[in-house]
Amino acid sequence: MRINEDTLLEGEKVVLVPYNADHVPRYHQWMCSPELQKLTASEPLTLEQEYDMQRSWREDDDKCTFIILDKQKWADPSIPEQECMVGDVNIFLTDPSDASLAELEIMIAVPCYRGKGLGKEVTRMMMCYGIHKLGIQKFEVKIGLDNKISIAMFKNFHFKELSISEVFREVTLGVTMNEALQKHVFGNMDFMLQREYGKARDIRQALFTPSSL
Repeated sequence: MRINEDTLLEGEKVVLVPYNADHVPRYHQWMCSPELQKLTASEPLTLEQEYDMQRSWREDDDKCTFIILDKQKWADPSIPEQECMVGDVNIFLTDPSDASLAELEIMIAVPCYRGKGLGKEVTRMMMCYGIHKLGIQKFEVKIGLDNKISIAMFKNFHFKELSISEVFREVTLGVTMNEALQKHVFGNMDFMLQREYGKARDIRQALFTPSSL
């Protein structure tokens, strides 16, 4: 989607930025991992195919993708943005007849960042963005049956079990976000700041110039 091509979402621990070509080499490196291929049910791609995929995701009207950055690292302009990457988050519009329904997918690709609450924060941020910017009201997630931690996290967001596939060894959870539930989950929404990505990136680059070395 192009709707988020200049959108930066800033939370407590993470910064979400649009997936662009500069991120592809690091993303490709992640997806060469058999573990991540299995977790995301993905086939290995060449680097050129990964660039094609990034362009496709940017143009498609049914996919909204952000790259997850470590906010503490990103606050240091001497660290390239690619080295701040820790994962990605996607919203997929899965039903052409129902634009209020979407599948949410989160990947914390760097192992040392798992189990630190990033997934919870990103889920909250992306659901809030999906509701208020994309008009999403119903969210679904597909999770491996063995991933008890993720299942428990989404149930804390009031997701309920919709179905189980023994063939694919995964459970589908879903939630419909009415006004009362939004207020309960998001509160006054002061947990997230939205900024223009291009301006934020330019400021960050300007802070790290040869004269500052």
